[in-house]
Amino acid sequence: MADVENKKSQKPKSTVLGSTISIFFIGIDEFCEHCIRSMIPLFLRIFFNWYDLTTTVHQIFVALSYLTPIFGALIADLWLGKFKTIVYLSIVYVLGQIVLTISSIHDITDSNQDGIPDNIPIHMALSMIGLSLFTLGTGGIKPCVAAFGGDQFLEHEKKKRSIFFSVFYFSMNAGMLLSIFIRPKLSAHHCGIHTKQLCFPLTFGVPAAVMAVGLVVFIVGSRLCIKVPPQRNILVKVCCCIGFAIKNRFLHRDPVYPRRKHWMDWAEEKHDKLLIAQVKMVLKVLFLFIPLPLFWALIREQSRWIFQAEHMNGDFGLFVIQPGQMQTLGPIMILVLVVIMESIIYPLVAKCNLNFTPLKRMTVGMFLTALAFISAAVVQLQIDRTLTDFPSANNGQAKFINLQNKPMFVGAGEYNFPLAPFEAKGYMNFDKPFHLNLGSGSEYLVNVMKKSRSSIVIFQDEEIVKAVMFSDASAKPWNGENKIRFLNGYGLSLDISGGVQSFGNVSSNDMSHYIYIPQGEAKFLIRDDRGEVCQYNLSLGFSSAYTLIIPSTFTFERCKESIIAEMDISPNSVHIAWQIPQYFLIAAGEVMFSVTGLEFTYTQTPSNMKSMLQAGWLFTYAVAVIFAAIFPDAWRLQVQWAEYILFASLLVVVCIIFAINARFYLRAGVMPPSP
Repeated sequence: MADVENKKSQKPKSTVLGSTISIFFIGIDEFCEHCIRSMIPLFLRIFFNWYDLTTTVHQIFVALSYLTPIFGALIADLWLGKFKTIVYLSIVYVLGQIVLTISSIHDITDSNQDGIPDNIPIHMALSMIGLSLFTLGTGGIKPCVAAFGGDQFLEHEKKKRSIFFSVFYFSMNAGMLLSIFIRPKLSAHHCGIHTKQLCFPLTFGVPAAVMAVGLVVFIVGSRLCIKVPPQRNILVKVCCCIGFAIKNRFLHRDPVYPRRKHWMDWAEEKHDKLLIAQVKMVLKVLFLFIPLPLFWALIREQSRWIFQAEHMNGDFGLFVIQPGQMQTLGPIMILVLVVIMESIIYPLVAKCNLNFTPLKRMTVGMFLTALAFISAAVVQLQIDRTLTDFPSANNGQAKFINLQNKPMFVGAGEYNFPLAPFEAKGYMNFDKPFHLNLGSGSEYLVNVMKKSRSSIVIFQDEEIVKAVMFSDASAKPWNGENKIRFLNGYGLSLDISGGVQSFGNVSSNDMSHYIYIPQGEAKFLIRDDRGEVCQYNLSLGFSSAYTLIIPSTFTFERCKESIIAEMDISPNSVHIAWQIPQYFLIAAGEVMFSVTGLEFTYTQTPSNMKSMLQAGWLFTYAVAVIFAAIFPDAWRLQVQWAEYILFASLLVVVCIIFAINARFYLRAGVMPPSP
C-alpha cells in the first residue's frame, strides 16, 4: 500500500506540471534523436568512407536504442526510480552527443591542413564511444519518461491520464517533424578552420545544446512532481515466483494432484497471492506482445512508399511536393489525428455506448494499417501502367535518330522502317548483335549492350551516311529530377548551358552529356562562335529524360520552333496526391494502436513494474529492427504491388492473432496495489 499512500499524500502537488514536463521532455528527446540518427549514415559515409558498412552500423545502433530501454527500466524500477534514471541517463545522452560532436571536427587531427584528418582511428573511436553513450541514453530514458508522466495522475484521474498519453505521443511526433525541417538546414552549412566541409559539428552540437537545456528545465520543474519510489527487490521476487511455480508444477505433474486454475497458482505454497496476481498481470500483457515484432517489421516497410513517390507527379499547381517530402505527411497526419481522435472520435463513440475497449482500438488500428498497404498496392497498379519499358537482363534497346534533312529507310535486324527528316524511332529490343542497313552501301554490325539503352544517330558525312551510337538513360532519374542532353545537328559547335550548369561545347553531329534539371520551366542558353545567342524553354515534369535535337535547319531567330524535344523517358503521370489515403490510414492505425498501447501497457501493470513493461513494449520494436537487419530481403517480391498485398495479408494475420489473444485476455478487476 506504500505506493498508493505515497501518491495520496502528494495529492495537493501539481500533477499537471509533472505530465507537462514529461511531454516537453519527450518532444526534446525525439527532436534530438531524429536529428542525430538521420545524419549518422551520411556522417559515416563521408567522414570515414564506410559505404558498405554504413547501413549495418546504423541498424545496429537503431536496434540498440530499442534494446537499452530494458536497462533503463531495470535501473528505474529496481534502484534509482524513474526521475533519477531520467536525469542520470540524460546526462549520459548529452555526453554522447558532445563526444560525437568532437569526433566530427576534422581540424582536431588535421596537422597538414589539407582537410583530411591525419588520425582517423581517433575520430572513429570517439564516434563509436559517442554513439554508444547516445544510444544508451536515448534508449534508457524512453520507458521512464512515459511511465513518469503517467505517475502524475491519481487512480481516479483515468480520463486525464488517457489524454496525457495522446498528448505524449503528439509531442513525440512533433519533435520528429521538427527535426525533419530543421536537420536539412543544419546539414547544409559548411565549416572548418582550414578547409570548409559539411558541418557535422553543428548538426550534432545543436541537438546536444537543446537536450542540455531540456534537461535543466526538467530538473528545475521536477520539484513539484510526484516521484514514485522504486521497489528494489521486485524483479528478484518476480523471477523467484515464476521459477518456483514452474518447479512446483513439474514436481506435481502426476494426475493424482488436483489441477489449479492457473499455472502460477502453483507458487501459492511459498509466495503471497498479491505477488502472484501481479505476475499474472505482467505475463498476460507480455502474452499480448507476442505478435507485435512482426507488426512493427511490416510497419517499417512503409519506407518503400518514398520510392513509390519517385514515380509520381508532385505538382499541385500552387506548390510542388518532391518525392522525399512525402514522408513528412505521416507525422503531420498523426499530429492532426491525435487531436481528432481524443476530442471527437472517442467521445462520440462513448456517447453511443459502444464498448470500444483499448484492445479493440489496437485491433482496429492494426486493421487500418493493413488497409493502408492495400491502398498502396492499388496506387502501385496505376503507376505500373505508366512505367517505361526498360530493357531486361536478356536484351538491350536502341532508338534510331535521322539527323539528315531528308527521309530515309532503315533496316535494323528484323526491323525495317522509314525515318522522316529529324525523326526518332524506338526504342526497339535486341537480344543479339544485328546488321544496320542505311542504304547506299552503308551497313554496320551493331551490338547493343544488355540491360542498357542506346541512341543510334544517323547523319551525312560528305558523301557517306554514318551511324554513331550513344548511351541513353536506362532508369528513371531519382528525386523527381529530369535528365536532359543536347544532340547537335547544326553545322557549327555550340556552347550550351542550363541555369548554372553547362553542357560544354557540343561539336557538330555530337551528343552532350546528361545534366539533371528539376521540375518546372527549364531555360537553356545556346551560343555559337560568332556570338549569336538564343534561349530555349522547356516545361519539365518529374523524372523524365529528353534528348533535345538541334537540326541542321536550326536558326537563332526561331530557336524554340527549331529545336525538337525527343522524349527518352516519359515524366510521371500518376499524381502524388493518390498517396494521401495510405498515409491517412497508416497514421490513423498508428494513433489507435501506439497511443492506446502506451496507455494500456501503463495501466495494466503493477506500479512497481511500469517502466519494465514500457521497455517490453519498446523491445518488440527492437526485435523487428534486428529481424530487418538480419533478413533484409525476407519478403522481397519482383512485383511491387504484390509485395504490398503480401504486407497487408501478413498484417491481417497479425491482427487476427492479436484479436484472439485479446479475446482471452482477462483483466483482473481492480489492479492490486504494490506491496
